[in-house]
Amino acid sequence: TGGLGALVARRLVERHGVRELVLASRRGPDAPGAEALAAELAELGASAQVVACDVSDRRALAALLERFPSLTGVVHTAGVLDDAVVEGLSAQRLDAALAPKADAAWHLHELTRDLPLTSFVLFSSVAGLLGNPGQGNYAAANAFLDALARHRREHGLPAVSIAWGLWDTGAHGMAGALGGADVARLARGGIAPLTVEEGLDLFDLALPGQADPLLVAARWDRAGLRDRAEAGDLPPVLRGLVRGSRRTVRSAASAQPAAAGQGLGERLAALTEPEAHAHLTALVRSHVATVLAHSSPEQVDVDRAFNELGFDSLTAVELRNRLNAETALRLPATLVFDHPTVTALAGYLYRTLAPDTPSPEDALRTAVDQAESVLLAANGGADALRGQLVAILQSALGRIGTAPAAAPAATRSRPGGAAEEIVTASDEEIFALIDNRAMTAPLKPAVERPGHGE
Repeated sequence: TGGLGALVARRLVERHGVRELVLASRRGPDAPGAEALAAELAELGASAQVVACDVSDRRALAALLERFPSLTGVVHTAGVLDDAVVEGLSAQRLDAALAPKADAAWHLHELTRDLPLTSFVLFSSVAGLLGNPGQGNYAAANAFLDALARHRREHGLPAVSIAWGLWDTGAHGMAGALGGADVARLARGGIAPLTVEEGLDLFDLALPGQADPLLVAARWDRAGLRDRAEAGDLPPVLRGLVRGSRRTVRSAASAQPAAAGQGLGERLAALTEPEAHAHLTALVRSHVATVLAHSSPEQVDVDRAFNELGFDSLTAVELRNRLNAETALRLPATLVFDHPTVTALAGYLYRTLAPDTPSPEDALRTAVDQAESVLLAANGGADALRGQLVAILQSALGRIGTAPAAAPAATRSRPGGAAEEIVTASDEEIFALIDNRAMTAPLKPAVERPGHGE
């Protein structure tokens, strides 16, 4: 009597000439709007009996059906959402989604099998075909409905399962429980909302003797589909809706994370530490704004806890996945709980991604490498350039090799060390040192950064 059930009841009367209906729900006549709906259907010329029955209870359903032996059609619209990531699914959450869908549909199938039905319509969902973040239980329940419709057809019984996309029913029905972030997530997944009239028109098309037991009734968000195709995670069944070959999509999927992570690392290496922190803060802030469906990153307070901003387990996972793609890291699922603000999370990414500050010894090696490259590239004027480099080196190393009088002996140049060697060397010995430095420099061992391994 609520949501899609009420819409379909009116449609059956107005467009399909149905004059007797039984509207079954858990609360029956006590459900909000039930009495008004029955009165409205009566004005349209139909007799509607509103009854209380839990259709997932086989005994209760059997008792109800005994009262209506002349039943000729079934439309099963019941459904319950109890979203959670897989780790959060419990037996109770599985039952909450499966009972009104799978149990109820199977009981309806068995208890009406010997009746002369002309229609047996199951309201399924594209979640059963494509999956949907946080809806493993709901997807399984709808996949069961799709299989049941095929099973009935194979046994010569009428059946069609309509895998619906999103209905824009306002505050009514399951769609009414979705917030702006939920709708935006669906759009990024490629699902656009159906208006009520569009949905009812598709319902009309599904009724008259369809050859296929499963139909998909949905509007698609083309931008969302293209983005998923470019990211390489578009479900195979949808690949014909957007351009791009399977090979291209897979190549893009395999190359994108590494390229993204490398590019970010290069950008950070060219920035000062404050600039790098600011860049990462803006990056995290923009992704947070996207998953929360804010119109601008400025709406996100960088020092406010994620749970206060409106994060749940689904938005936390989506943010982690987006940052994985951006950084090419394997970030933990507990990311937003371990680093609960934009500022804290940006700091963690900086510590993970930012290049290590080079030691003085490495800085000196790099400078000598660059000088050597310039010298080798100089065709004419190499002698003059040598003189300039010698003057700079001797001046700098004179300062480095002279320790303050109060400094401990350990801080002075080691006897026989590079500084003392260059300070006391002749010009030719300095250039011999430059020419041979690359061959004598020790290799620096690679250091594994956090987040790149187990």
